[in-house]
Amino acid sequence: NWIAFDADDTLWHNEKLWLAGRDRFHEILAKYQLEPGINEILDKTEIYNIRYYGYGVMSFVLSLIEVAIRVTKGQLTAEDTNAILDLGKDMLTTELPLAEGVHETLSSLGESHPLLVITKGDLFHQRRKVNEAGLRDYFQAVEVVCEKNPQTYTEIFTRHKIEPEQFLMVGNSLRSDIKPILELGGWAVHILNELSWAHDEAEIPDDLRERLIEVRNMGEVREAIRRLQITD
Repeated sequence: NWIAFDADDTLWHNEKLWLAGRDRFHEILAKYQLEPGINEILDKTEIYNIRYYGYGVMSFVLSLIEVAIRVTKGQLTAEDTNAILDLGKDMLTTELPLAEGVHETLSSLGESHPLLVITKGDLFHQRRKVNEAGLRDYFQAVEVVCEKNPQTYTEIFTRHKIEPEQFLMVGNSLRSDIKPILELGGWAVHILNELSWAHDEAEIPDDLRERLIEVRNMGEVREAIRRLQITD
């Protein structure tokens, strides 16, 4: 049985970095005395721009600049544009804290299962984070994809000669980590996250839930997998 892990907010804590980025964005724009509601505009712009820029820090920064130009009615200065770009560079180079128990969990599961990382985002940035976190040696491969949907997962299954029913995904996003895998006949462990992006939410049909377990943190993943009793 293969086990795959999402990266952001599964292997390491990531959402706080994005929230801090938004806070800095508000600080940069504070001098413009803007009307409230910028976060709602940013949410819609980020989701809309996925079709153009994909996921990741650079997509986030481009959306920040777009929103800043719009809400300042074109008055955004070159200095403040550069400050937003610096915000993005800081996000790209910030060391993210690993989720508690990651090394122990990967080391234990890796003794009996081939492991994968499947993550969205910028190819260079995501692979660098895996390497710098000291996790690369646990995994057979690191798959950085544009979108996590049934087609993408099927392509990964084909590439690695994996049968869906012999595959389990661990992640925090119901929309991209959990639901597509269950629909394909696989298994899933959903790590609950108090900080979540609305875009990650999804309804899981009752008939798929028998192959899903929810846990509070990485430390509970091994026991959850044991309880699912996946057949070899």
